[in-house]
Amino acid sequence: MGIIGDIGHFIMVPLYYIISAVLIGWHKLFDLIGLDPAGGAAWALSIVGLTLVIRAALIPLFVKQIKSSRNMQLIQPKVRELQKKYGHDRQRLAEETMKLYKEAGTNPFASCLPILLQMPIFFALFRLLDQAAKHQKEHGFLTKELATQFGNSELFGEIGLARSFWAASPMGEGADNVAVMIVAAILVLAMTATTFTTQRQLMAKNMPADALTGPYAQQQKMLLYILPVAFGLGGVAFPIGVLLYWTTSNLWTMGQQFYVIRNNPAPGTPAFKAKQDRDKAKAAKHPEKYAAYEAPAEGTEVTETDRRPATRQQPKRQSRSQRKSGPANQNNPGGKPKTDGGTP
Repeated sequence: MGIIGDIGHFIMVPLYYIISAVLIGWHKLFDLIGLDPAGGAAWALSIVGLTLVIRAALIPLFVKQIKSSRNMQLIQPKVRELQKKYGHDRQRLAEETMKLYKEAGTNPFASCLPILLQMPIFFALFRLLDQAAKHQKEHGFLTKELATQFGNSELFGEIGLARSFWAASPMGEGADNVAVMIVAAILVLAMTATTFTTQRQLMAKNMPADALTGPYAQQQKMLLYILPVAFGLGGVAFPIGVLLYWTTSNLWTMGQQFYVIRNNPAPGTPAFKAKQDRDKAKAAKHPEKYAAYEAPAEGTEVTETDRRPATRQQPKRQSRSQRKSGPANQNNPGGKPKTDGGTP
């Protein structure tokens, strides 16, 4: 099999067990609530459930990716300064740039980590579905009986989860199902559109103006168009079950990124300005609650503490003797009557 095949087998076998365990767990749940276990709806919803579990597990990595991407945006002016200073010396420029990345706690490849980690899962699900449909082959916890069910499952009685747009097209093998082509085309378009929208959302709302120029910005602009096109071209060969996984994953990414950009935008970005405006409007609407609120200056990151109203000053504790002496004698600890120099 060769060393590459051995490495692939070493990676894929554990993934087969993990994916099949989650998939079967969701399938049993939908079986308990009354869905036909051999039907396409139960297996399609199980794929959606699998996607949600995987994306929930990747949340810490996504947070790290957001922080790294933000740092990359904020250090772009410094990167350009280094390029001007050491443009004649490529080795020195590379050393100084890597030093800057290290100080900022980021690197240019961090934004690719979620996609890179999902690719083996994507291919493992592809093989599970493809081989279950073609050979009823069991993988991991997916027995031969379940593999047969999974591979032969159909939505609405005619849209097989293992079918693809290419296989159902006139040029494909066994081209006999227009409904498969329609559903596959819708999912491919949805997958492409969500990929584009997610990347566009990041560039339009959460990148400072000075980060929209230079090599990093050009790289982001290229990805904005290249990734959707690549997914669109490749999507025609993916089974509907795999397209369902990828589209659900993209919708999760888009929603998650929208939440992060809205609530914790990078300083100096349009999203940051919009958040300042919302906070000002909230303070104007509830002045008693936000009496101490002042909008932070442009370029200052807003924290939850900044939006809290001022804490009321509590009176100092008094001893029992001070309380008995009353307010008139609180500045006269000895308890002796004050005199004005005359007769007491």
